[in-house]
Formats: sequence, C-alpha cells, structure tokens
Amino acid sequence: MWRTLVREFLSDLNKQKLRSFLTLTAIAWGTLSVVLLLAFGRGLGTSMMRGMLGAGNQVMIVYGGQTSMTYEGLDIGRQVRFTEEDLKLVERSVQGIQYASPQYGRYGAQLKRNDFTTNTYMEGVDPDFEIMRTMYPAAGGRFINERDVDEMRRVLFLGDEIAVRIFGEEDPVGQQVMLDNTPFTVIGVMKPKMQTSMNNGPDADRAIIPYTTFRNMYGNRTLRSMLIRPGDPSLQESIKTDLVNLMASKYKFDPSDEQAMPMWDFIEQEEMSRKVSTGLEIFLFVVGFFTLMIAGVGVANIMFVVVKERTREIGVKMAVGARKVHIVTQFIFESLFISFLGGLIGIGISTGIVYGVRALNLQGGASDFLGHPEISHIAVAVTIGVLGAIGLLAGIFPAIKASRVDPVESLRYE
Repeated sequence: MWRTLVREFLSDLNKQKLRSFLTLTAIAWGTLSVVLLLAFGRGLGTSMMRGMLGAGNQVMIVYGGQTSMTYEGLDIGRQVRFTEEDLKLVERSVQGIQYASPQYGRYGAQLKRNDFTTNTYMEGVDPDFEIMRTMYPAAGGRFINERDVDEMRRVLFLGDEIAVRIFGEEDPVGQQVMLDNTPFTVIGVMKPKMQTSMNNGPDADRAIIPYTTFRNMYGNRTLRSMLIRPGDPSLQESIKTDLVNLMASKYKFDPSDEQAMPMWDFIEQEEMSRKVSTGLEIFLFVVGFFTLMIAGVGVANIMFVVVKERTREIGVKMAVGARKVHIVTQFIFESLFISFLGGLIGIGISTGIVYGVRALNLQGGASDFLGHPEISHIAVAVTIGVLGAIGLLAGIFPAIKASRVDPVESLRYE
C-alpha cells in the first residue's frame, strides 16, 4: 500500500513540476526562517550571557556608601567605608561564601616602559579575583597567587589590550614595567574575553597587583569594594541578608538603607538575562511559526486543487472498490510528504548556513553577538512537530472532501 502511495505521489509531482516546486519552496523557506531565527537568537542570548559573565561570574560587588536614613538617633549622610578586617569578618560569619577578595582601586595609574607611557585603572586584589572576574591568564603566564600576597611582591598582571599597547608583539611575561615609578615584573596577560558590563572600564585595559602590595605602596586603609561569590547561587538571598545585617550592626545603619551599602549583584543580572534570552527565543519562534503557517495554507490550497483535478480518478478508484479510508490516507500522506520534504530541505540549508557562519569565526563588534549562531535541537524537534501538524491539517480537509466524492457524478467530471 505504502509503495503505491509513494509511486502515485511522485507521479503527481512529476506532472505538476512548477506547482510542486513552489509548494516545496514555501515550506522550505518557512522552515529555514524558523531554524535561522532561533539559531541566531540563541547565539545572541549566549553571547550576551558570556559578555555579562566576563565582567563577573556569579558575584556580588559590595560598596561602602552613605546613609540616607536616621538610625538609633544617628543622622543621615554618614560615610560607610569597609576595610580588609570587614571582609575577613564576613568570611567568618556569613555561611555559603566560596570566594572573596578585597578591591583597592586607583585611577590614572601610570605604566611606563622605555619611552612609552600610558595610564589605566589599576586594582589591588586577592587570587580569588581571577575566578570571580574570569581574568584567566594566557599560556605562559599566571595570575597573582597567595605567595605574592603574603610577600607583598611587586608583580603585575595585565589585560590583553594594554599589554599589546605597552609591548607590541613582544612577550610581556618576565618583563619589567614602571608602575607609578616603581618597578614591577609582569607575570601574566589575560586571555581575550567578551565583556559587556563594565566596572571602571574593560578588564582588557586593566592592571592588577596583590592587594597587600597596593596597600603598602599607597597607604590605603579602606577598600573600594568587597567582591563575594556564593558556593551555590541559590544562597544568594540569604548571603545578602546576613551580610547586610552584619555590616549594619557594626556600622550602625538601618538594614533597609540600600544607599548605605550598595551592591552590584551579577547573579540577579544573570537571571534577568536568561529571562530576556528565553523571551527573545519565544518571540522569534512565534515569528517563524507564522511564516510556516502561511506556507501551510499554501499546501492546503494545493491539496484542494489536487482533489479537484483528480475527481475523476478518485471516482474510478471508489467505483472499483476503494474505501474512503484509502482515499483519505492517500491525500494526507501526500500533504505530509510535501511538508516533511520541504522541511528537510529547509533544515539542511539552514544548518549549512549556521555552520558556515561559525566556520568564519567572526570577531569584534556586532560579530561577537551575531557571528556565533547555535542550532537548538529542541527547536528543530519542535519545528518537525509543527511541520507534521501543518501537513496533517493541510491534508485532512481536502482528503475528507475527496472521500465524499460520488463515484457516479465523478465519472461524468471533465
């Protein structure tokens, strides 16, 4: 039976080449639209997430602020400034913290090598900073370690862009640089990374030294901020609550006073970014779905035309004993075959385009966001399901109409 259905379908395709070509093209185009929209949409969402994590991987940056509410008779406007001892107290008292680092900062730090001079934002941090800020060293170098901190070594870790400005094509590792007229040895250069959120400029243009060295050089006693990362992102809210209560108790401010201790919460931002990315994928799928539905209407119209053209043939089959279920099966099969064949063509072309774009390995500017499309297997599976539904719906009504043909009347049909 199935062999007969396939043979009749291929025969009909051969008789109506132009009509069949246009129908298959419509289905293929609709499928292509869905797959490409979702692939580039997912690639965009992934790139946005990667760019955000480039500025902070599930971390919370805690700043000292200024009170905006009275508390226990104390006036508003009091400065809240944290120290290294505060961070140690937080690590001892607040459960669930996996990584933590003090952050000292200095704008306009001067870096000089031979006759070249440049200025940048420089930070004094702990080794945990590497993981929290995803500042991983390129091959041949390293980030600062505990021994650098304990011995207050004059070692320097550079962002990839500022390293190129200073050293050009030379390998910076092991070279000396004057940092504010003090000699430092470069121990590593950051791997290039995407970064969409900025904290005093991009990490690619930053200089990093041990926080103890920073304190010893500049005499700072208060931190610019504290950097904290939970061991489990689900502990975010409890850690924030315990942290605020601990510092509020020590520095005498209202725990609800957000201006006294501002926070930049990357975990919260990551969740928002995921929701935006999911919403974008849903929107793009809906757009592509309606494109497919329009193609499905075309298939239904073609099937109605086929029924009309083959009325006499249908009547002959029924006259010689064909049952209604055979007629219905024939037209539904043809409709499904057109849908899946067009869909297969569309998926094949879109897959080729996606992997072709990825093979170009585009970098920089908009290419960082649109040059890395990702095919979603779930989206392909859903698209195939939609194609099946379209083929079924586009074929079932013409099939029912065909099954109701009166054999006697159809034999008179010209």
